[in-house]
Parts: sequence; structure tokens; C-alpha cells
Amino acid sequence: MKVKLSPSEGKRVRMRQPQEDAALTSMIEAMVASPTSSKKVLVIDVGGTSVKILASGQREVRSFHSGRKLTPERMVLGVKKLAADWKYDVVSIGYPGPVLGGQPTADPPNLGRGWVGFDFAAAFGLPVKVVNDAAMQAMGSYNGGKMLFLGLGTGLGTALIVDGAMEPMELGHLPYKKHTYETYVGRAGLERAGKKKWRRRVADVVERLVAALQPDETVIGGGNVRKLDPLPPRCRAGHNANAFGGGFRLWAKDNDIAPHLPPRFGRSILKDRRHAT
Repeated sequence: MKVKLSPSEGKRVRMRQPQEDAALTSMIEAMVASPTSSKKVLVIDVGGTSVKILASGQREVRSFHSGRKLTPERMVLGVKKLAADWKYDVVSIGYPGPVLGGQPTADPPNLGRGWVGFDFAAAFGLPVKVVNDAAMQAMGSYNGGKMLFLGLGTGLGTALIVDGAMEPMELGHLPYKKHTYETYVGRAGLERAGKKKWRRRVADVVERLVAALQPDETVIGGGNVRKLDPLPPRCRAGHNANAFGGGFRLWAKDNDIAPHLPPRFGRSILKDRRHAT
């Protein structure tokens, strides 16, 4: 079946230049200077608004628009077009949904259909590893011990790493107030409540999860972490660029994180789409 790219999918989006983002520049330079794998890795961070890519040895993050019409076929074609001048041997994909045994178990609510059961390795013609996007960013943020990762973006991505063992989680769907954690601290909750009230809710959610899981440290990442000022106590800010570090680390020979460790509960959990009051 032929898939035709829309103009936004086939066109490279002009991102902020690395010179304008010192943190991003520093992270990318560190990745280039100290590669974690002998293989050339293409990392794909699939999001609800854009698909971002970076390859081993490259210093420029490239992206194109995603959206509700983005199927896995369109994603692969868009990535191949965007990375046509890059060389890579293997692929890492950060997927915005639950992943079990290296395969998506539910279609993302903000993208098109057909992700469950899609053969990414056949589509790219290369070895591919797929992990939850929060798990991939958590891997790139991990320094040891027991770390809780919370990704504030379209929803609430969560992952726990204990002594190098990765556990992707779906804590955002746990009951909270009248709905779920994600309902209140995801992007829709921010837009409904406003920044001040949203910050209080984020602080409350972080306090509850930290009390329950007792991590050595908590990393808050995702696009909306920049809206927290100050951060909740005993937390440090992550950066979306850490997703690329996690994607490279998936193929590292000395990687002490088990990238294929599935969640204990592979059953997909339906998201609560009702509006919070």
C-alpha cells in the first residue's frame, strides 16, 4: 500500500537552533563526544505534535509535524525522508503509549491508528527497539539507585528505574480527585486550570507518588517542566534531549538497564477523556 505524506509530514520543521538552547547543545555535544554504542543509532521520539529524530554523530535535532493522521507507515516514511543524508545501523523508537515486549499495546489517542502489531523492523529494514517514550527519557536521565521519572506533556508519562532495572508504568491513569492524575496535570488540565492552580496540583501529585514509591530521586521531564517555578521539593528537572540519550543507551553493550523488561501488567488501560471540574 502506498502512503502519501501530507505537506507537514514531509516537510522538516525548523526547530530552535542548538545555539539558542545551551542545555540541548551541551547534551548533544556530550553524546557525540562519548558514544554509548559502536553501532550508529537513529533515535525517534514520537510525540502528539511532532516526531523528533537524532542520529549518532549528528548535532542537529530534526522534526516534522505528527497529529491525528499520523499512522506508523507515515511516520516511517517521514523519518526516512528527514534522515536521508544520515547513516545509521539500528533504530530506537520512543512511543507515546504502553509497550509490552517491545511492541505497542494500544494506539495513541493523539495519533492515527495501526500502531499495534506494526512491524517496525521490516518497515525500516533494520533492527528496531521500541520503548515507551517516558521510559526512554528516563533512561537518558538515570544516574543510579532508585529513580522515579514523571513526564509532563500531553499526558503524564511515568517510569521507575531501580538499580538499573527499568519498569515502565501507567501511574497517570490512577484515580485522583474525580478523574485521574493525568486528567489534572496533563496539558488539558493545565489549559483548563491555568498555570497557578496546575502547579499546585503537580506538587500534590508528585508528593503522593514520592510518598508511595520512595525513590532516591525524582526527575520531572516533558515539555511542561519549564512551567514549574520552583520545582517540587527533592526533584530535579529533566530535558527532552535525554530521550535521545536513552535511545542511544538502548544499544549500548554495557547498558545495565534492561530495555525489554515489560510492565508487570501488559493490559492496556483506557484513558479517562472526561473533563475535570
